[in-house]
Amino acid sequence: MDKLLEFLNYEFPLGDKIHISVKVLLILIVALFLASYVLKVVRKLITRKLPQDDKVKFISVFGYLKWLIYVIIFLVTLHNAGINVTAIFAASAALLIGIGLALQTLFQDIISGIFILIDQTVHVGDIIELDGKVGRVEEINLRTTRAVTIDNKVLVIPNHLYLTNTLYNWTENGTTTRESVEVGVAYGSDTELVKKLLLEVAKNHPDVFKHPEPMVLFTNFGDSSLDFKLVFTLNDSFQAGLPKSDIRFAIDKKFREHYIEIPFPQRDIHIINPQNLKK
Repeated sequence: MDKLLEFLNYEFPLGDKIHISVKVLLILIVALFLASYVLKVVRKLITRKLPQDDKVKFISVFGYLKWLIYVIIFLVTLHNAGINVTAIFAASAALLIGIGLALQTLFQDIISGIFILIDQTVHVGDIIELDGKVGRVEEINLRTTRAVTIDNKVLVIPNHLYLTNTLYNWTENGTTTRESVEVGVAYGSDTELVKKLLLEVAKNHPDVFKHPEPMVLFTNFGDSSLDFKLVFTLNDSFQAGLPKSDIRFAIDKKFREHYIEIPFPQRDIHIINPQNLKK
């Protein structure tokens, strides 16, 4: 019995002022084991009736909270065992400051990820635009969001960018979006005929919705052209480049058939005779 007590009271020096005994280590291990079991039970009770998507998000957040609880239990156990926790913080102050500075961006990403999961501004499957880059969201983690562009390139977006940049969610109001194609015609062209041809092109394309109907806007009297905008509705804005390209081909064909010219910018250059400059 004496040997057991001697073994339990044996202390490991962790510094000049910090000593930890075998007994404290055993208490700490038991406390962490019990906490792990309780947290596992709590997680199962909370996620039992949640939908699968919400369950995955909650488990991600819960994983970080679990480690925070472990740290609190660790410090409380050491304090109750008579170990000066303040001394531990003082001994590791410089290290903690260095780690804090190094992990500053990481913590920003994690906090932003929690905000994304809570306020539901972005969902898996949404089409987002950030810093001029467009992608379909494939996975939302606490630190990063993974999106795939139309050319199958992977965007790994740090979550803190959501707090510092303007985010465009193309599908927040649904998958249908209003798209447009702009075109200019030469001055003197029949504007009513141009409008009629543009509407025919849009209505004949299989991917363009019949309701709401396509519309044509006469946008400007340009320097070299009369400017029009053909507005229509598509179901998949992520693939909008393909039908818009088809519509441009069809517009060019229609205009050629009806002798409507698509002009290009022209400039008049006046050349001054060098002999006149000398005079």
